[in-house]
Amino acid sequence: MKTKLVLITSLFLSSIVFAQTKWTTDKHHSQLHFSVMHYGITHIAGVFHQFEVSMKSEKEDFSDAQIEMTADVKSIDTDVEMRDNDLKSPNWFDAEKFPALVFKSTSFTKVKNNKYKLKGNITIHGVSKSIEFDVTLNGWAVTMTKKQTAGFTVTGKLNRSGFSLGKDPIPTGVSNEVEVWANVEIGKN
Repeated sequence: MKTKLVLITSLFLSSIVFAQTKWTTDKHHSQLHFSVMHYGITHIAGVFHQFEVSMKSEKEDFSDAQIEMTADVKSIDTDVEMRDNDLKSPNWFDAEKFPALVFKSTSFTKVKNNKYKLKGNITIHGVSKSIEFDVTLNGWAVTMTKKQTAGFTVTGKLNRSGFSLGKDPIPTGVSNEVEVWANVEIGKN
Protein backbone atom coordinates (compact mmCIF):
# COMPACT_ATOMS: atom_id res chain seq x y z
CA MET A 1 0.00 0.00 0.00
CA LYS A 2 2.82 2.38 0.92
CA THR A 3 4.58 1.70 -2.41
CA LYS A 4 1.38 2.48 -4.33
CA LEU A 5 0.95 5.75 -2.42
CA VAL A 6 4.53 6.80 -3.21
CA LEU A 7 4.06 5.91 -6.89
CA ILE A 8 0.75 7.79 -7.15
CA THR A 9 2.26 10.82 -5.37
CA SER A 10 5.28 10.79 -7.71
CA LEU A 11 3.09 10.61 -10.80
CA PHE A 12 0.88 13.40 -9.48
CA LEU A 13 3.87 15.66 -8.74
CA SER A 14 5.37 14.95 -12.18
CA SER A 15 2.12 15.95 -13.87
CA ILE A 16 1.99 19.17 -11.84
CA VAL A 17 5.60 20.06 -12.60
CA PHE A 18 5.43 19.43 -16.33
CA ALA A 19 1.80 20.26 -17.15
CA GLN A 20 3.01 23.78 -17.88
CA THR A 21 6.30 23.92 -19.67
CA LYS A 22 7.48 27.52 -19.35
CA TRP A 23 10.14 28.35 -16.76
CA THR A 24 11.57 31.79 -15.91
CA THR A 25 14.39 33.26 -13.85
CA ASP A 26 14.17 33.81 -10.12
CA LYS A 27 16.08 37.12 -10.24
CA HIS A 28 16.86 37.11 -6.52
CA HIS A 29 18.69 33.80 -6.72
CA SER A 30 20.47 33.97 -10.09
CA GLN A 31 23.75 35.52 -11.17
CA LEU A 32 25.59 35.92 -14.48
CA HIS A 33 29.38 36.28 -14.12
CA PHE A 34 32.41 36.72 -16.35
CA SER A 35 36.15 36.84 -15.81
CA VAL A 36 39.22 37.78 -17.90
CA MET A 37 42.94 37.63 -17.19
CA HIS A 38 44.68 40.99 -16.73
CA TYR A 39 48.26 40.92 -18.08
CA GLY A 40 48.21 37.17 -17.49
CA ILE A 41 48.59 37.57 -13.74
CA THR A 42 45.12 37.94 -12.21
CA HIS A 43 41.46 37.33 -12.95
CA ILE A 44 39.20 40.39 -13.12
CA ALA A 45 35.57 39.41 -12.63
CA GLY A 46 32.25 41.09 -13.18
CA VAL A 47 28.52 40.50 -13.35
CA PHE A 48 25.51 41.52 -15.37
CA HIS A 49 22.95 42.52 -12.76
CA GLN A 50 20.02 42.44 -15.17
CA PHE A 51 19.42 39.28 -17.17
CA GLU A 52 16.54 36.95 -17.94
CA VAL A 53 16.49 33.25 -18.70
CA SER A 54 13.42 31.51 -20.04
CA MET A 55 13.06 27.84 -20.78
CA LYS A 56 10.41 25.62 -22.31
CA SER A 57 10.53 21.89 -21.66
CA GLU A 58 8.09 19.01 -21.56
CA LYS A 59 10.48 16.27 -20.48
CA GLU A 60 11.21 15.71 -16.82
CA ASP A 61 14.97 15.51 -17.48
CA PHE A 62 14.90 18.80 -19.51
CA SER A 63 16.54 17.05 -22.49
CA ASP A 64 14.14 18.81 -24.87
CA ALA A 65 14.65 22.26 -23.30
CA GLN A 66 14.60 25.38 -25.42
CA ILE A 67 16.51 28.11 -23.59
CA GLU A 68 16.86 31.84 -24.16
CA MET A 69 18.91 34.36 -22.21
CA THR A 70 19.10 38.14 -22.54
CA ALA A 71 21.48 40.33 -20.53
CA ASP A 72 21.37 44.13 -20.30
CA VAL A 73 24.84 45.45 -21.20
CA LYS A 74 24.24 48.63 -19.16
CA SER A 75 23.97 46.46 -16.02
CA ILE A 76 27.62 45.36 -16.25
CA ASP A 77 29.49 45.73 -12.96
CA THR A 78 33.17 45.02 -12.25
CA ASP A 79 33.18 47.01 -9.01
CA VAL A 80 35.20 49.82 -10.64
CA GLU A 81 33.02 52.62 -12.05
CA MET A 82 35.66 53.90 -14.48
CA ARG A 83 36.16 50.42 -15.95
CA ASP A 84 32.39 49.81 -16.12
CA ASN A 85 31.88 53.07 -18.03
CA ASP A 86 34.68 52.09 -20.43
CA LEU A 87 33.13 48.65 -20.97
CA LYS A 88 29.78 50.26 -21.84
CA SER A 89 31.46 52.71 -24.24
CA PRO A 90 32.17 52.21 -27.97
CA ASN A 91 35.65 50.99 -26.90
CA TRP A 92 34.08 47.68 -25.85
CA PHE A 93 30.38 46.73 -25.78
CA ASP A 94 28.95 50.01 -27.15
CA ALA A 95 25.85 49.66 -24.96
CA GLU A 96 23.96 52.46 -26.73
CA LYS A 97 24.20 50.70 -30.08
CA PHE A 98 24.17 47.09 -28.83
CA PRO A 99 22.19 47.13 -25.55
CA ALA A 100 21.79 43.36 -25.07
CA LEU A 101 23.65 40.07 -25.11
CA VAL A 102 21.35 37.36 -26.46
CA PHE A 103 21.65 33.58 -26.35
CA LYS A 104 19.27 31.09 -28.00
CA SER A 105 19.79 27.37 -27.62
CA THR A 106 19.94 24.90 -30.48
CA SER A 107 20.22 21.82 -28.23
CA PHE A 108 20.31 20.80 -24.57
CA THR A 109 21.73 17.30 -24.37
CA LYS A 110 21.91 15.15 -21.27
CA VAL A 111 25.43 13.73 -20.98
CA LYS A 112 25.21 11.73 -17.76
CA ASN A 113 23.18 11.94 -14.55
CA ASN A 114 22.78 15.70 -13.91
CA LYS A 115 25.34 16.88 -16.54
CA TYR A 116 24.32 18.50 -19.84
CA LYS A 117 25.81 20.20 -22.89
CA LEU A 118 24.04 23.38 -23.93
CA LYS A 119 24.66 24.51 -27.51
CA GLY A 120 23.34 27.61 -29.17
CA ASN A 121 24.03 30.97 -30.73
CA ILE A 122 25.16 34.00 -28.77
CA THR A 123 25.00 37.55 -30.08
CA ILE A 124 27.37 40.10 -28.56
CA HIS A 125 28.22 43.51 -30.01
CA GLY A 126 26.11 42.73 -33.08
CA VAL A 127 28.05 39.53 -33.88
CA SER A 128 26.50 36.05 -33.62
CA LYS A 129 28.55 32.91 -33.02
CA SER A 130 27.83 29.35 -31.98
CA ILE A 131 28.86 28.42 -28.45
CA GLU A 132 28.75 25.45 -26.09
CA PHE A 133 28.34 25.45 -22.31
CA ASP A 134 28.63 22.78 -19.64
CA VAL A 135 25.55 22.64 -17.41
CA THR A 136 24.90 20.97 -14.09
CA LEU A 137 21.35 20.49 -12.85
CA ASN A 138 21.89 21.10 -9.14
CA GLY A 139 18.45 19.96 -8.07
CA TRP A 140 14.82 20.80 -7.41
CA ALA A 141 12.91 22.59 -4.67
CA VAL A 142 9.62 24.27 -3.96
CA THR A 143 10.90 27.67 -2.87
CA MET A 144 9.38 30.56 -0.94
CA THR A 145 7.67 31.61 -4.18
CA LYS A 146 5.66 28.37 -3.83
CA LYS A 147 6.82 27.40 -7.33
CA GLN A 148 8.57 24.24 -8.43
CA THR A 149 12.12 25.49 -9.03
CA ALA A 150 15.21 23.99 -10.65
CA GLY A 151 18.77 25.20 -10.08
CA PHE A 152 21.50 25.12 -12.72
CA THR A 153 25.19 26.02 -12.91
CA VAL A 154 26.39 26.97 -16.40
CA THR A 155 30.07 27.35 -17.38
CA GLY A 156 31.89 28.13 -20.60
CA LYS A 157 34.44 30.25 -22.44
CA LEU A 158 34.38 32.58 -25.42
CA ASN A 159 36.88 34.61 -27.40
CA ARG A 160 36.10 38.34 -27.14
CA SER A 161 38.04 39.26 -30.31
CA GLY A 162 35.60 37.09 -32.28
CA PHE A 163 32.90 39.59 -31.28
CA SER A 164 35.04 42.69 -32.02
CA LEU A 165 35.10 43.54 -28.30
CA GLY A 166 37.92 45.83 -27.32
CA LYS A 167 41.43 46.05 -28.65
CA ASP A 168 44.36 43.68 -28.93
CA PRO A 169 45.39 42.08 -25.61
CA ILE A 170 48.98 43.39 -25.71
CA PRO A 171 48.31 47.11 -25.21
CA THR A 172 45.19 46.61 -23.05
CA GLY A 173 46.41 43.71 -20.94
CA VAL A 174 42.96 42.11 -21.28
CA SER A 175 43.02 38.49 -22.46
CA ASN A 176 40.95 37.37 -25.42
CA GLU A 177 39.56 34.41 -23.48
CA VAL A 178 36.56 35.22 -21.33
CA GLU A 179 35.25 32.73 -18.79
CA VAL A 180 31.52 32.90 -18.17
CA TRP A 181 29.44 31.19 -15.54
CA ALA A 182 25.94 31.52 -14.24
CA ASN A 183 23.99 30.20 -11.30
CA VAL A 184 20.36 30.19 -12.29
CA GLU A 185 17.18 29.29 -10.47
CA ILE A 186 14.21 28.96 -12.78
CA GLY A 187 10.66 28.56 -11.58
CA LYS A 188 7.69 27.01 -13.30
CA ASN A 189 5.10 29.55 -14.42
